[in-house]
Amino acid sequence: MECIADVGATLGEGPVWDAREAALYWVDIPEKRLFRWSDADGTRTIPMSHHVCSLVPRASGGFIGGGYDGFLRLDASLAIVVIGNPEPDLPGNRCNDGKLDRSGRFWAGTMDRAEAADSGSLYRLDVDLSWQRIDTGYRVTNGPAFSRDGRTLYHTDSARQTVYAFDLAGDGAARNRRVHLKFGDGDGYPDGMTVDADDCLWIAFWDGWCVRRFAPDGQQIGEIPVPVQRPTSCTFGGADLDQLFITSASRDLTPAQKAGQPHAGGLFMVRPGVHGLPDTPFGG
Repeated sequence: MECIADVGATLGEGPVWDAREAALYWVDIPEKRLFRWSDADGTRTIPMSHHVCSLVPRASGGFIGGGYDGFLRLDASLAIVVIGNPEPDLPGNRCNDGKLDRSGRFWAGTMDRAEAADSGSLYRLDVDLSWQRIDTGYRVTNGPAFSRDGRTLYHTDSARQTVYAFDLAGDGAARNRRVHLKFGDGDGYPDGMTVDADDCLWIAFWDGWCVRRFAPDGQQIGEIPVPVQRPTSCTFGGADLDQLFITSASRDLTPAQKAGQPHAGGLFMVRPGVHGLPDTPFGG
């Protein structure tokens, strides 16, 4: 485990590997910062005009993402255009984590910024830039992640320490929500996640000091300690997709806690001995 970018993010989130640039991008949500890391160029910090909470590569160039203002488009220069807000009636909500499915559609959850109301929903943004509300009633949405064959969608309510699974059809319809994983006292809170080439689910655990690996049947089959209390998400990258990148947060840590984990808010990398799956860029 190595801290490869000691950026001290307040809430580092949304790591995504951009194969076009052989670079990892991630965000510091409340500070309106975007980070870019590559083995060739090191770390770059990019101020943003909007709060960006997640982003994914777009086939036509740039990125699609979610933020405080709804769905966003970032052009090649990283200038931001708001596509639209799916919840104009909920001004206290924002987008949170978002990922690509195997068909190149963008899925993102919303949540109450105060983390007090169960006002969050899960959305699918299609390639024509229209969106559909898929599920609702979440406190803190996280994930999502998709099985290797694209037929299972995983989505998390971190506040409830619950990971749900849905059956996902080829047209993007998600049905049959059920509890896939449930955690309790001492486990930490399941946060961002990804699926590897063996169809196993990797989850970062806020207040859990680790990422854990789960077989498709839900059995825990691995755990990697992280030297910070609040890892937030993880994704595979590198030329062979054999590097696991882990973002983290320093938010709400006491001075004593920060002294004991000086790299809190940094980006970490480990080679876990398995490979990730390539993303299909957003098709719109």
